[in-house]
Amino acid sequence: MAKQNVVLDKSFLFSVRIVKLYKYLVKEHKEYVLSKQLLRSGTSIGANVNEAQAAQSKADFIAKMSIASKEARETQYWINLLIKTDYLDSKELYVQSLLEESNELAKLVTSIVKTTQGC
Repeated sequence: MAKQNVVLDKSFLFSVRIVKLYKYLVKEHKEYVLSKQLLRSGTSIGANVNEAQAAQSKADFIAKMSIASKEARETQYWINLLIKTDYLDSKELYVQSLLEESNELAKLVTSIVKTTQGC
């Protein structure tokens, strides 16, 4: 039985939600520019966490996880921008949960980086 990897699982499920949000923004709002940025940063979190699992060294692991942390913060930026430009409604539960989830991922990945660095 494979050992559960919380950050890997969370980042993958978050990526799935981001892809679905991208499809919604394109279909319902015909929004292509901001949503593409959101798609890139939101799916990059999981991609970098996944790459870190096969890191060649501790430094490589830290580098990949640090990128994942930055991408999580960038994703928050795009979600907030989509809210402020009226593509998303901050009162919607799914929008609130996406913001919370991206914040949780940023904190989790940053904590992993700091622990690995021995801080």
